Amino acid sequence: MSCQTRQFNKLRWTTCLLVVFTLVGQIAAQPAGGETTFAPVVRRVQPRIVKIYGAGGPRGLEAYQSGFVISSEGHILTVWSYVLDTNFVTAVLDDGRRFKAELVGADPRVEIAVLKIEAEDLQHFNLDDAVELSAGSRILAFSNLFNVAVGDEAASVLHGNVAGRTRLAARRGAFDSAYDGPAYVLDAMTNNPGAGGGALTDRRGQLAGIIGKELRNQLDNTWLNYAIPISEVQLSVEQIISGQLQPRTDDPDLRKPEAPITLALLGIILVPDILAKTPPYIDSVASGSPAEEAGLQRDDMILFVNDRLAGSASDLKETLSFIDRIDEVRLLVQRGRTLVETSLFAPDE
Repeated sequence: MSCQTRQFNKLRWTTCLLVVFTLVGQIAAQPAGGETTFAPVVRRVQPRIVKIYGAGGPRGLEAYQSGFVISSEGHILTVWSYVLDTNFVTAVLDDGRRFKAELVGADPRVEIAVLKIEAEDLQHFNLDDAVELSAGSRILAFSNLFNVAVGDEAASVLHGNVAGRTRLAARRGAFDSAYDGPAYVLDAMTNNPGAGGGALTDRRGQLAGIIGKELRNQLDNTWLNYAIPISEVQLSVEQIISGQLQPRTDDPDLRKPEAPITLALLGIILVPDILAKTPPYIDSVASGSPAEEAGLQRDDMILFVNDRLAGSASDLKETLSFIDRIDEVRLLVQRGRTLVETSLFAPDE
């Protein structure tokens, strides 16, 4: 099947579903038991859904994704992706208000990030109240797939069921994903462009998961519709908000050591730093260096240094400048779709 045909089929089937579920005030689907319609549930959830705009990716990838509010103070949970690789991330709320969103932190191991906007008294999901789903559970998936909403328009809503719960690790050979934990496999076409970071709820609107990024089977070019249970990301979210997994900040009270770690000491040469936020890709590794001994390779991208997010090559260099050369350097790098953790020490003088 050609790429064009695949995209057409995805769009065709998704459009059919959107005809039924995007117009919030006109939803009349009947949940199990026939007691109420989904319309009140959707109206209650919509104010918590966020449209996120940022950087476009290579080859014309979409510069938008989804998220949802998780605190009254403006914390937003979304997926970690190239869309956030910019200093100007915009969050658009359900009522059309637009905010500059700051990256609080991210955890690529579970592929999530937390943003913060300057707003108060927001309707939000409480992660402590998240529910667990089982095979056959009816679900609603809220997202801004295909950028159907740009202002105060309602986000799209898809209805379906949980087909099963499995570990993505069991599918790694075909579905190449950094995350390898439990996931809900869904029978609704949820994982389309822009849908990543959307909210998965049960039929009562109780939060159950976060919609994952697009995940393609490399063997037959099919796509997996899935969401990550909130229970799998909650600890990371709490660590991010508490400051344990965050970007380096310019704290005037922090003092640099007299003999800090440098890339040269570790034997790491990055790609040329020519952009405002050049990603910290390794261009080469010096022979016999700590980096070579640790197994680092060309084209590895450094994501974290001692639990600090390295958002760019310049961020990485600045973070290293706060680490004494006698101390351990812990790195989390992305190699293709695989995450690799390693530790390095500068050589003794």
